Amino acid sequence: MTGRRRRALAGVLLCNVLEWYDFIIYGILAVHLARAFFPQDGTQAALLATLAVFGISFVMRPLGALVLGGLGDRRGRKPALLLAASLMAAGTLAIGLLPTYERLGLLAPLLLLAARMVQGFSAGGEWGVANTFLLESAPEGRRGFATSFLSVTVALGSTLASAIAALLAGFLPAEAMADWGWRVPFLIGGLLGLVALWLRTGIDETPVFLSAPPSAPAPLPLLRRVRRPGLTVIGLTLHWTVCYYIFLVYFPLFAQRHGGLSAAQATWSNTLSTAAIVLIVPLVGRLSDRHGRRPFLIASCLLVLALVVPVLWSVEAVGGVALVAGGQLVLAATIALYSGACPAAVAELFATGDRSRWSSICYALATAIFGGFAPFLAVWLSEALGSPLAPAGYVLLAAATSLVVVWRMPETAGRSIA
Repeated sequence: MTGRRRRALAGVLLCNVLEWYDFIIYGILAVHLARAFFPQDGTQAALLATLAVFGISFVMRPLGALVLGGLGDRRGRKPALLLAASLMAAGTLAIGLLPTYERLGLLAPLLLLAARMVQGFSAGGEWGVANTFLLESAPEGRRGFATSFLSVTVALGSTLASAIAALLAGFLPAEAMADWGWRVPFLIGGLLGLVALWLRTGIDETPVFLSAPPSAPAPLPLLRRVRRPGLTVIGLTLHWTVCYYIFLVYFPLFAQRHGGLSAAQATWSNTLSTAAIVLIVPLVGRLSDRHGRRPFLIASCLLVLALVVPVLWSVEAVGGVALVAGGQLVLAATIALYSGACPAAVAELFATGDRSRWSSICYALATAIFGGFAPFLAVWLSEALGSPLAPAGYVLLAAATSLVVVWRMPETAGRSIA
């Protein structure tokens, strides 16, 4: 691998690290953001409003997928990746610099929402375009391994977010964390975004895109080309996104409220889980090149169906650092099975001229509808039903639906993508 190619690959992966770092750090610091940007009335309204902003920003994902994914199919993967990196860095820096509710009143949460929507727009196109770039740049027989590193960046971003939050919670007094400490992770993220943007200037266009330009006449009408693979991708992503946001964004809050963990202990548990995903995902991606994508996707759905209720019940009933960390680690392993095989399967379902836009749009739609509001729904369901185990029902429904989709989908590992 040449130095230019290494730089390009680092730029693609670093911005994906940043994307998920931004989203996870927001969830982890939700309590501090609620105090900084919303009025405090002694209820959970501020926390729910903060999580609602987290979910509403996902509405921008399909629009970002349409614009950035379309740019990737028309002009090339590189221009879309550069624009996505610029927007992500800008949105992240903005959150770290915004004045609080105490200074701006109602304008403060509105500016927070605007910054989150810029991030959501960027993230909507980022995943599909980056996944397409990795798939089309991979050697034959290594597509699953290559695209699995996109999931590795998700875990790396989550690990980085959890580790920084844990360090801040461990070293800063509570007053300093509430006053200014919560800004530090967002400022770090913004600087990483600028580095990623610089690295992406070294990207070369993929050979597959150059050999099959989007201007070539399409053999079939658009709806016939994208309807079946698009619905399949939405069904595939349902289990993936719900599990990720419940197990890695909501779970630290769950562990603090019902497992007896401190904020630092909960974030270190999260860090351990995401680190495990980093180690497992490339192995699963490589094995999916040999044995197919479907066996690993099916195994993940079945394991979640069997384990989510016992794990949440044991955390709530018994608690303790060891049990909580062990339970979250088990759930993280089930995510890793899915994360290693799913990125390649998603991109392989589409033709070259449709791959960037429609994989982005379908993935973004599923994430926006089912994943973005998952932490909000988890808190709301727990309060409405009076049970901390209520969010497990949402996870079970998602896993069962995706299991049916995977069972009926074709194997894509051996398909030609040219």
